[in-house]
Amino acid sequence: MTTDRIYINPQDVRNITCIGGGPIGAGWSAFFLARGYEVTSYLHDPAEEPGLRALIDNAWISLQELGLADGASLDNLRCTSNLADACANADFVQESAPENITLKRALYAQLGELVPAHVVIASSTSGLSMSEIQADCATPGRAVVGHPFNPPYLLPLVEIVKGDQTEPDAVQWLVAFYELVGKAPLVLRKEIPGFIATRLQEAIWREALHMVANDEATVEEIDLAITNGPGPRWAIMGPCLTFHNGGGEGGMAYNLDQFGPALKLPWTRLEAPELTQELRDKMVDGCIREAGERDYAALSRERDRGLVAISKALKACAED
Repeated sequence: MTTDRIYINPQDVRNITCIGGGPIGAGWSAFFLARGYEVTSYLHDPAEEPGLRALIDNAWISLQELGLADGASLDNLRCTSNLADACANADFVQESAPENITLKRALYAQLGELVPAHVVIASSTSGLSMSEIQADCATPGRAVVGHPFNPPYLLPLVEIVKGDQTEPDAVQWLVAFYELVGKAPLVLRKEIPGFIATRLQEAIWREALHMVANDEATVEEIDLAITNGPGPRWAIMGPCLTFHNGGGEGGMAYNLDQFGPALKLPWTRLEAPELTQELRDKMVDGCIREAGERDYAALSRERDRGLVAISKALKACAED
């Protein structure tokens, strides 16, 4: 698709509209506020505002520890339940509405008319296709998937996926903007279900469900195995480079030649297990046991403290 649309220079972005008040929408709002932007948060219901601000206040603790941009302030947040008002002065829109394709399509039909023509609209969807989302949008060329990893105020990955009608210039703009604000954009080669990171995450999730269903491992044992085994390695190198490094001087070639035949052994069960009531209860009960007295807020703070520490450690390694 070609276009004569001229997008705003990423460096000239000042006002950002974040749609949605859940953990992702609030996380994006906190992130952009920490980068010094004026943020307008669109909430479907004004009653969501206290919850949004509580999530942002929690995120702000970690963002302050990592360092705020000049001019960054929680006072730069404005909330509204009027979509036209939310979009009127936007230089960029990050949409994080619920994962419902009917809702998303109707929303983008409105955004296509309300958002200024020079502004890119990015969706935080974790699995819906942009081709479907943009189907009823009058200006679908500037609509792109910009899928973050949770929490978006700490994890740098953003998967970028174009739809059938997305303009290449919109993709290029989004890459430049995310890089400018300190994200790690990953442009997918094609529109695929689940994108990249989520599909890899789901593979582990399916294996965990099988092991719990077959009484091969408990929730606690699975989490212990990851946090004390592959997890720390993956923070430094991805799974492919980890295996390459693990092969010694022979690298990945050694690993494939030596252990490739084991890939056909019945270790894995990547077909999803039947989610019976028994399996559901085992998973829920195991997580409750593991969480103990820690509620959602306490778990989030523990996670964020760890991610801040990892971020600082990785930065220190890169500077050595």
